[in-house]
Amino acid sequence: MTLTVRTRRRPYRPGEMRPLAKLASYMALLIFAAIYIFPFLIELGSSFKTDSDASNHPLNPIPHQWVLTAFRALYDQDFLRWFANSAIVALSVTAGRIVFDSMAGYALARLRFSGRRTVFSGIIAVMAVPSVVLMIPKFLVLNELRIYDSYSGMIIPLLADAAGVFIMKQFFESIPRSIEEAASIDGAGIFRTYWSIVLPMARPALITLTILSFQGSWNELSHFIISRQNPKLNTLTTGVASLVSGQLGAGSQYPLKLAAALLMTVPVAIVFFVFQRHIMRTGAGAIKE
Repeated sequence: MTLTVRTRRRPYRPGEMRPLAKLASYMALLIFAAIYIFPFLIELGSSFKTDSDASNHPLNPIPHQWVLTAFRALYDQDFLRWFANSAIVALSVTAGRIVFDSMAGYALARLRFSGRRTVFSGIIAVMAVPSVVLMIPKFLVLNELRIYDSYSGMIIPLLADAAGVFIMKQFFESIPRSIEEAASIDGAGIFRTYWSIVLPMARPALITLTILSFQGSWNELSHFIISRQNPKLNTLTTGVASLVSGQLGAGSQYPLKLAAALLMTVPVAIVFFVFQRHIMRTGAGAIKE
């Protein structure tokens, strides 16, 4: 006597993706991921190629011969100075935006003064203005203030931005006023309440502002073009731009350019991957009444 065991299929639930559809979606995601990652693989592999190998096989990410010629050439092109200048500017701008954007955001969110709505509307309007429109006015202002071609001219105009003020204002408005009222009853003034009570609660927004400020100032190009002329003040963006335009050498020099772009990407990638989970948590940490 034989026993037959029948397996019952799990009933299909509405809204649940069928196995074939799920497999197809995963395959599509893998294809799009490969298309997105492939240029980075070309950049990585071409950095270790010779000039002839990169020119003859531009789409092959695997070098026929692994060499460090491009990285040695970058060292001769004053790449370390570019890196140091970018670090000085990016860290200074990031620190400045954390302070000034948070102070401006708190003032717009909590202080009551004449013209507050007009000021905020002006900040929103600034966000819609293309940066290229402001290049000539920026140059004229920097030249008139006698800070052109200096670290001050490269850093001071970037110390505050409209997007950062908007982010901090929106977050501060999500914090209950009762917390600040309790601090006021205990004798804390406006600045003490902002610095000791409210600002520590805004940690998610501050982390988001830190990431965006560092990435923005590290990758800035247009402002550095019109704020300095001395080659000793070249940042990574202007230095790599000079490589791409052929000012520092002849020929295609694909390995040299891609090696510079690769090294330029590393710090931003590290910052992003370390803190990426905080970017989407701008609203976390606020207490709702």
